[in-house]
Amino acid sequence: MQTILLTDIAQYVEANIGFFHQKRVERLDQLNLHTVLRKKNPYLFKAKYLLTSEQIIKSLTDAFISSNEETVFGAWLEELAIFVNKSVYNGWKSGIKGIDLEFDNDGKRFIIAIKSGPNWGNSSQIEKMKTDFKTAQRTLRTSNSKLIICAVNGCCYGRDNNPDKGDHYKYCGQQFWEFISGDQKLYTSIIEPLGHKAKEKNDEFQLSYARMINKFTLEFSQSFCQSNGDIDWKKLVEFSSSAL
Repeated sequence: MQTILLTDIAQYVEANIGFFHQKRVERLDQLNLHTVLRKKNPYLFKAKYLLTSEQIIKSLTDAFISSNEETVFGAWLEELAIFVNKSVYNGWKSGIKGIDLEFDNDGKRFIIAIKSGPNWGNSSQIEKMKTDFKTAQRTLRTSNSKLIICAVNGCCYGRDNNPDKGDHYKYCGQQFWEFISGDQKLYTSIIEPLGHKAKEKNDEFQLSYARMINKFTLEFSQSFCQSNGDIDWKKLVEFSSSAL
């Protein structure tokens, strides 16, 4: 086991955090109003008493951005976790379906499915992960029948006070980062490097966001507002739900 320095993590973040910010802007620039609008519930807009085009546009856009950022940043954190583990335990990105990271420690092979937070999936998704664990264990034992394999669901933030799930372990937040690094304090240490050029990058994002809000508000008003400025709710519902 080696140790990882915060300077190494800072250098990794500095070299790679731009990918996250780049993806944020790219996904925003690729948005199409009518595509997003078809996936939203027009009855909810009415129930929330949204009266202007901009209110509706901000509501649907902010929901999309929040969901997309969770996905993109979750994938980025997964890569950071792999980098940390590789530096400490010589771990590697797994090539087995459903497994993100593998490493050896204390005579055991750990296979890890990395998720952002503890409440990442429904019951069927969790069962799928368990099936992936079993498949991975069978695959690994074909080449080494004596291999001791431990399955772990690792979550980058949050907590779970009952990590032993019987057929696998679930480590969240501090427990997860300590598990892959051996450093009890790593979970708080990594927060500072993640702010590298955050303001500068967020300023760029806000410019793209403002342009998109203005553009979509105009498009929405032209397509779904009456001549007096009122939202044409009947037309909006027909757009998302008509069988024709």
